[in-house]
Amino acid sequence: MKHTTTEVRLKNGARGLLIDVPGATVMSFQFQFRAGNRYVKHKEIYETAHIMEHMAFGANAQYKNEHAYEAEFTKNGAYHNAYTSDLSMVYIADCADFEWERILELQQVAICHPRFNQTELEAEKGNVKSELTGYLNNHNRVLWPKIQQLLGEDVYTYWQRIQTISTVTLKDIREHHKRTHTSDNMRFVIAGKLDGRKAQIQRMLEAWELPRGERFEVPKDELRNGNPTLIRRKEASNLTFGWSMTLPRELNDEEAEAMACLDQILTGTMHSRIYGAARKKGLAYSVFSDTSVGFHDSSWDFGGQVNLDTSAGLFDIIVRELKAVVSGKVTEEELDAAKSYALGRHQMGAQTVSQISGFYTSRYFGDGVVKDYDKVPDAIRRITRDRMLATAREFIAHNTWALAGVSSGEKNEIVALNDKLESIFSHEG
Repeated sequence: MKHTTTEVRLKNGARGLLIDVPGATVMSFQFQFRAGNRYVKHKEIYETAHIMEHMAFGANAQYKNEHAYEAEFTKNGAYHNAYTSDLSMVYIADCADFEWERILELQQVAICHPRFNQTELEAEKGNVKSELTGYLNNHNRVLWPKIQQLLGEDVYTYWQRIQTISTVTLKDIREHHKRTHTSDNMRFVIAGKLDGRKAQIQRMLEAWELPRGERFEVPKDELRNGNPTLIRRKEASNLTFGWSMTLPRELNDEEAEAMACLDQILTGTMHSRIYGAARKKGLAYSVFSDTSVGFHDSSWDFGGQVNLDTSAGLFDIIVRELKAVVSGKVTEEELDAAKSYALGRHQMGAQTVSQISGFYTSRYFGDGVVKDYDKVPDAIRRITRDRMLATAREFIAHNTWALAGVSSGEKNEIVALNDKLESIFSHEG
């Protein structure tokens, strides 16, 4: 869908993107605060942000409880939700174009004027505990926070988070909202039919009754190598593994696009070098790789599920193909195919208003960068084999990584897989 993007800076310190999608019949809203788990007052009350997010649509200045607010919000089919991450708390909503003003006003009430009460706190403590306990049955959920810890990130696992729920008080919830929900700490992305509406939206947002404050800095962790770690679960019938390599810098857009193409070559399809080869030999049903760009660091991750008796064979393929990358054994034909795939996915990723909004939010909420949607195809076409190989080699040369797995096996099995990966980092190209 064709669209134009304008960044606005409000008088109250808030900043955001207004994305005009001519003819759209839907409006999409996202409001972000740096108010996630890393910004709680102290780690003994680690779940404060998450519990507060669960209470976000409860009692407020206009509605006595969550049920009353929910009934009003959704009466014409509108949708709303919120989520909390290590860094962010994000409020989202989608609605029909005809009721966008009403929905924006309802979001304002929930974000600016919550009336947290003890009854809802106790209820949401129970709901959060149920949610996190459920995650303990999801091996991927269990795995990746442990990998973050092994690499030196100051985060808690789900089990550790559950232990802090009971310590969170109403005072903690109110303190967290007051400290983090300031106009200077707010970023937003609003997408839909905005022609003739932008000035009105700005006036409405500038009238939001949020105190002034600060845009919090993103915490910086000193990353390190992690020892191979097994999370033993007797009910785990196979091995769920994760392997993460890190760089202590933010990849630029050109490097990130190049690594996305390399991930496509390695694990993106049934004929890819790692995943495709593993499927052809019957070694593993699921293998992925992904490159992500953080504020201070970037990571190159591999993961999947594999039977214990075929895990060595899978890791032999991973080692072989990563050594091939270090040696420069990637063809221009492979790169061209990956670029063609990326171009198609980019074009398919703007079919709805919400998809368009999502294209901008990750970078804008992260570091304030406004990506240019129309320039992405040319950026993909400009990806070179040299850029791809140089970025991958930098991850290998930095040699900061961790491997962990969830299985019913023994520690020596994950250590043996770790030893296979070690050979990549001593490989001469």
